[in-house]
Amino acid sequence: MMSIALIGFGEVGQILADDIKDRAVLTVWDTQFADPAASPRRAATVRGLALPASAVEAVAGADLILSAVTAAQTLAAAEAVAEGIAPGARYLDLNSASPGQKAAAARAIGARGGVYVEGAVMAPFPPKRLATPILLGGPNGQAALPELAALGFAGAKFFSETLGQASAAKMCRSVMIKGIEALLTESLLAARHYGVEQTVLTSLDDLLPGPDWPTLARYMISRSLVHGRRRAEEMREVARTVSEAGGPSWMSAATAVRQDWAPQFHTADRAETLTALLDAIRADAAFEQKDAAE
Repeated sequence: MMSIALIGFGEVGQILADDIKDRAVLTVWDTQFADPAASPRRAATVRGLALPASAVEAVAGADLILSAVTAAQTLAAAEAVAEGIAPGARYLDLNSASPGQKAAAARAIGARGGVYVEGAVMAPFPPKRLATPILLGGPNGQAALPELAALGFAGAKFFSETLGQASAAKMCRSVMIKGIEALLTESLLAARHYGVEQTVLTSLDDLLPGPDWPTLARYMISRSLVHGRRRAEEMREVARTVSEAGGPSWMSAATAVRQDWAPQFHTADRAETLTALLDAIRADAAFEQKDAAE
């Protein structure tokens, strides 16, 4: 069986481990394994997985390395893995990072004889799991397809031989998706204060018909509450992507701030309706502001 090392054991890493464990000999590693109380370590222990002491130990002898860390750790993960990567081993970088960061990660892996493959995850991972759309890029992207298909990556497809283009597509998409989340949060919290959120939602439906705006708004605001810090990291990479293209990244930078702000109200995600959700966040936000003023 193929030997696979999985770097990063958060939400995506755990899904990957569960879905490929019967097709490969699996090793996992996460920087939080050093903390016995950390969620990644507990998740690995529950699954009966060994806990290597380092990324170097985890990737020793691996045929394929899957990197699924947070956006800010993209380059650090590649550099850590490069110290122990076997010559010819593939390194699939699934992280949300700018084209420049992906290129730096590719250099780190290539310098030690590894084969870098760019991966851009184009949709939330949990619903479709291995069927999630993933764009493969760089000179080694096409050759990685058969191996990934054998592991069950039904959503993977080759995108471009030019390293960075797949990630650019992902990052530019995030300008819109995470930006809409931030805009809906700001718009509807203020609208709820004035008692006009239904009017705002109706006007959105008139102007941009198609989605169920109340349902979409609740989903998007809830995603920010639960995953805001991770999304803020990604948006800082998005801002870096825009800057690498030579343009100002005002919107992406502001979205990162809004996403970073949201998780402090994460328990409000239990509210059943959009109105209740907005009320819960507003109540908590008002308390936070009052407490800070005192």
